[in-house]
Parts: sequence; structure tokens; C-alpha cells
Amino acid sequence: MNTLMQQYKAIKAKYPDAILLFRVGDYYEIFDEDAKTASNILGLELKKGNGGKAVNHTVSFPHSSLDTHLGKLIKAGHKVAVCDQLEDPKKTTKNVKRGVTDLYK
Repeated sequence: MNTLMQQYKAIKAKYPDAILLFRVGDYYEIFDEDAKTASNILGLELKKGNGGKAVNHTVSFPHSSLDTHLGKLIKAGHKVAVCDQLEDPKKTTKNVKRGVTDLYK
């Protein structure tokens, strides 16, 4: 499992009952069971995993549409954790530090 997915799984473990919106560059990624749920609510394409590796399913959307998608998830009754990049990716050669910046119930 790559470091990005290790980071995702560690953060998801802290918020198991929330849909985790995980910022990767200009997009929010949603993985695995959260992706299945979000796909139905948001009307976004559920992408199948990459050959049985770390992720089984994924959904993504541009960070600029966060408010729209966040509102739909909350209105549908879901707890949502927004995980953002905590440092500038241009200033690091390693994976960007990430953390939950907002939690909606």
C-alpha cells in the first residue's frame, strides 16, 4: 500500500462513521464504501478499483464544487469529514500532510 493510502486509512480510522472527503491536489477523493454511498447521493460515476490494489472503489470531484456536494451529503443525513492538505505540495518532496479541517453532522 502506498503512503497516500496509508495516510487515508489512518485518517479514516479516526472517523469511521463519517464519509471522508480526502483532498488530493485539485480534487476531493472518496474511497471504498464511502464512495459507493456518495456516488448514489451525488450522482457521480463510481470508478472500480485499480486491479485489486489498495482501493476497491473511488469517486472524485473538483475542490471548487465542495459546497455543492457537501450540502447534498449532509442533507441526505450523513456525517462528513473534510480532510484537507495542510501544507503546500510545492514545498515538499514527500506526501503532503493532511488532516480533518471540518466535521459536519
